[in-house]
Amino acid sequence: MNVIFTPKMREYSKRLIRILFEEGYFGLEENAHKYVDELYFDIETNLSSKRHKPAPAHYDKYGKGMKYASFKKNRRTTWYAFFKTYSENGEIFYLVRYIGNNHTEAHHLYEEF
Repeated sequence: MNVIFTPKMREYSKRLIRILFEEGYFGLEENAHKYVDELYFDIETNLSSKRHKPAPAHYDKYGKGMKYASFKKNRRTTWYAFFKTYSENGEIFYLVRYIGNNHTEAHHLYEEF
């Protein structure tokens, strides 16, 4: 299993650290950096074992046929990794194209119900 983050996702991790620190979610920038590193590590390590769900049509802008999996980081925040899977030479690749959390994405994930 190989988890690959698009270049935009790698860039987003840097912006996310700034956002979390500047918005006051973390008092120290180092703690925001650690949180984001742990989030990306969790996705890299556990994506293949998570339950995958088809992403709503809203996420087609990141690619048709997207799936997503959830990663609970604390009692108030769950992150969602949106990805496509590919198979090559018997290996499965997970291409992560977008991440968001329940504070920003919940209305898109549950609008179809």
